[in-house]
Amino acid sequence: MIDIDKIKEQKPIQELLEFCIINVDKPADCTSFDVADKIRKIFGARKTGHFGTLDPMVTGVLPVALNRACKLVGYFMHHDKVYIGKMYIHKEISEEKLKEEMKKFVGKIKQMPPVKSAVKRQLRERRVNKFEILKINGKVVEFIADVEAGTYIRKICSDLGEKIGGAHMIELRRTKAGIFEEKTSFSIESVENAFKLWKEKNDESKIRNILIPAEIISEILPVVQVKPDNLKSILTGKPIFKKDLASSNFEKLKNGNCFSLFSEDRFIGVYKKVDEGDIIGRAEFVLN
Repeated sequence: MIDIDKIKEQKPIQELLEFCIINVDKPADCTSFDVADKIRKIFGARKTGHFGTLDPMVTGVLPVALNRACKLVGYFMHHDKVYIGKMYIHKEISEEKLKEEMKKFVGKIKQMPPVKSAVKRQLRERRVNKFEILKINGKVVEFIADVEAGTYIRKICSDLGEKIGGAHMIELRRTKAGIFEEKTSFSIESVENAFKLWKEKNDESKIRNILIPAEIISEILPVVQVKPDNLKSILTGKPIFKKDLASSNFEKLKNGNCFSLFSEDRFIGVYKKVDEGDIIGRAEFVLN
């Protein structure tokens, strides 16, 4: 296991800023791009990238990568998401009947992206792990939805409405995106205040709590350890050979699978497993 807490505690702030993630609590009435851009300006970062678009009205978990961590965005994005939302039911319906209809949306569903979406409008299959009622207040139903990445909750609500005489989403908040949760998210204002405290008073306490080392990729991709012997040449992006390995879990990976390469707690890069004789891994991204 890679000790993320140790890295977070010991790595100098400037180094963290070069390769880190901030779990932002996105406010309403702004785009995901706006949030990433605000974070970029606060830190004077060269680049920022967010982990999956939220509609302007939707709030909640929006991880943002800084600088070189932007290269890892694609590996974090395609994981399940959890939402708490509210929908307005157009016609009276019993709770029992509503539960029954909502259950029909759990499992594999076919979904057409909304007209106003950034993706091509074609029928797509998505997995819904949970779609349940939390509370009912008149015609307003509060619900929880645990879904595969790329699932449109607004569309689930409107598709449900077609079965029950009408329904539309009126509020939505993302509480989890992959390994990132609401309880560890921070408002943009909190992030800015923590940055000012560090810059103006050299107080690292708050900013260190906010910056997540991008080495947390080790919780998304399998970790493979290499010997320190050839580290200099490995950091040039050369392929990984069997003789470079220090860990034995590599054989369990399937060809084509990506893995995170470490030398103890030091992140080397993301590699793809290949079967090319002595060459067993090729670099997709190297942090050199």
